[in-house]
Amino acid sequence: MAAQCVTKVELTIACTNLLDKDVGSKSDPLCVLLQNTSGQQWYEVDRTERVKNSLNPKFAKKFLIDYYFELVQKLKFGIYDIDNKTYDLSDDDFLGELECTLGQIVSSRTLTKPLVLKNGKPAGRGSITITAEEVKDNRVVVLELEARKLDNKDFFGKSDPYLEFHKQTGDGNWVMVHRTEVIKNNLNPVWRPFKISLNSLCYSDMDKSIKVECYDYDGDGSHDLIGSFQTTMSKLKEASRSSPVEFECINEKKRQKKKNYKNSGIVSVKHCEIIVECTFLDYIMGGCQLNFTVGIDFTGSNGDPRSPDSLHYLSPNGVNEYLTAIWSVGMVVQDYDTDKMFPAFGFGAQIPPSFQVSHEFPINFNPSNPFCNG
Repeated sequence: MAAQCVTKVELTIACTNLLDKDVGSKSDPLCVLLQNTSGQQWYEVDRTERVKNSLNPKFAKKFLIDYYFELVQKLKFGIYDIDNKTYDLSDDDFLGELECTLGQIVSSRTLTKPLVLKNGKPAGRGSITITAEEVKDNRVVVLELEARKLDNKDFFGKSDPYLEFHKQTGDGNWVMVHRTEVIKNNLNPVWRPFKISLNSLCYSDMDKSIKVECYDYDGDGSHDLIGSFQTTMSKLKEASRSSPVEFECINEKKRQKKKNYKNSGIVSVKHCEIIVECTFLDYIMGGCQLNFTVGIDFTGSNGDPRSPDSLHYLSPNGVNEYLTAIWSVGMVVQDYDTDKMFPAFGFGAQIPPSFQVSHEFPINFNPSNPFCNG
């Protein structure tokens, strides 16, 4: 299963050598996080607490933000000296800011940059350090289960059993988190191994109750309960192929009616393992570099470059469909490439000096170094 490219990131902020705007004491800094929507439009995401009398604050409050790999997420960190109780920052002293992308932060893990004033000049010797950490519990439970001697709920043939797993919410209700496949006409089913996140199964609480129900599948939707049991992750993880953990499948209604009732079958956990699944950010923060190679089609199928209908249209503003596509991808990828140098090739053009059609040539006409500065 492909790693998801969307996750939550926690940003920790610290500053050093801030400007001192207070007389008789030191600045009382606060950091505000702004995110760009479009153009020069910024909106406030959150702000930290105010740290009193400090030019080297370490803010306790973290910023929590969604990270999307496929987007260029422009952020602005503004530092202000707070000397009043109003929420508006326009009447507070500005100590400096940093503008960057979230991609730059997560690919560096810890990013330290100088602060600048509104006019772009250095804010004294002030600097800001931003540390990124993915908010996650990427542990996954791998389970293998089978059952034997299940009750037969069908008049013709045998039961068609499947399992449902439920976790208990804070208000005591049960929420289904997983359903196995149906095993047709079998009182001793063996279900396929499956994976489920530890958080989904039990809120990552090893002692949280988990309810497992076994049903006989019916095509009309009136599935018959064979039986159920409750357990915890602590108990499940004791299972191994050499020593499975077994549970009696109990049908309460049937037990109340039959004096000699024992159970409605045995569910056996053959294997239970907790593993860690790496996310996309694990690779990026681990130093993974993304390479971006440009290939441009110069064949006649693109049409006359003098025509606005051509992808190679020589527009008066210098933009065409190909350039737009290259910029859109390149702006995202460049944050994850250390040297920002990208090889670019063309094909299907007559190139000098012989003007023979070439099916692969460097755009800069330098075969030994086809890289372009991103």
